[in-house]
Amino acid sequence: MNETSAPATPQSQEQAQSPEEQVYQPTSQARLIWHRFLRHKLGVLGGVTIAFLVLIFLFAEFVSPYNYHKSHYAYPYVPPMLGRIHFDGLRPYVYGLIKKNVYVEYGGVRNRLPGVLRYAENRSQKYPIKFFVHGDKYQLFGFIPTDIHLFGTGEPPNSPGQFFLFGTDSQGYDIFSQTLFGGRVSLSIGPIVILISFLFGTLLGGFSGYLGGVADTLIQRFLEIFMSLPRLALLLAIAGILAHLGNIPAMVRYWSIVGVLALVNWAPLARVIRGQFLALRNSEYTQAAQAIGAGDLRVIFRHIMPNIMSYLVVAATLAVPDIIILESILSFLGYGIQDPLISWGMLLHSFEGSGFNFQMQFHAWLLLPAAFIVVTVLAFNFMGDALRDAVDPYTVAEVKEGAL
Repeated sequence: MNETSAPATPQSQEQAQSPEEQVYQPTSQARLIWHRFLRHKLGVLGGVTIAFLVLIFLFAEFVSPYNYHKSHYAYPYVPPMLGRIHFDGLRPYVYGLIKKNVYVEYGGVRNRLPGVLRYAENRSQKYPIKFFVHGDKYQLFGFIPTDIHLFGTGEPPNSPGQFFLFGTDSQGYDIFSQTLFGGRVSLSIGPIVILISFLFGTLLGGFSGYLGGVADTLIQRFLEIFMSLPRLALLLAIAGILAHLGNIPAMVRYWSIVGVLALVNWAPLARVIRGQFLALRNSEYTQAAQAIGAGDLRVIFRHIMPNIMSYLVVAATLAVPDIIILESILSFLGYGIQDPLISWGMLLHSFEGSGFNFQMQFHAWLLLPAAFIVVTVLAFNFMGDALRDAVDPYTVAEVKEGAL
């Protein structure tokens, strides 16, 4: 009687594979992109930095020791107190602040230097820096009432036992708290502007490239009008009009700035998207879909759009820093975000308004919000470069065994 072999099970088939066949298993495109991104060290660092900034800005009320609208009038121009932290064992503390005027001599006459203060430490007063301390009341996420802050001394505003991590400005506002809340506004404007401009630019650019003919000509002439306008001058003109409309609500001004920035950013993207559609509308899979009766919308959204999504993601990541810088320029010049909202550019506007050379000489810490702009822009650029390399189809062959 002939012996019959049992059917091969999946486990036996896997055991029958050679080591080489088990190593080089088919890998999804998303996994390949992720592995290539992880190989870009600066890109990973940029992504981690952005995630960290988003986290602390999201919990700005909790992380900041004070309400950014709360002024400590008795303590203007306090320098950063990071170097004034002392330790009693493992417990950090600060000494009480003593305000002193600064005097200069001109022709043998001793005169007080206006607008300049110096602060000494009162060694007889110790104020421990506590974690999860009670302080100013706020509503976390807008609906959770609490007064718990991540750190602080918990002292009343007029007490000498204050802890200003980044120092204070001319009105006694805590710069660290203002920087956190300003980052929430500055960092939120970029993605919103990109979403609006990319939707509009993709729509017009896509239909221009796909339809061709008269529609393409008309849309392209319309784009050229927008692209020929000087962007910064147009921004300043429109923002200047908004600034002279009177007292408009803060959120209305916020969305007005978003609209202005989206207005000057959609046209270049639409031109690039048009080129993408021109190249893909004559591809074999597009023609095959049209041959079996697929409509234009199905061809666009089912066959063309998925092939340009990787470009859109990379372009959006690289465009966010540009939006952050433009908003900072507008606010720095006084045409952007206005009180009660706050942004990094608005914080730098107060620096500029008091005399640049004077402030640089005596109050250079007022430029700390600019450091956050630089770090954020660099982080987005690093992450954008890494994503661009990761989604490039010509680098698929470069994925080595160690990346899998």
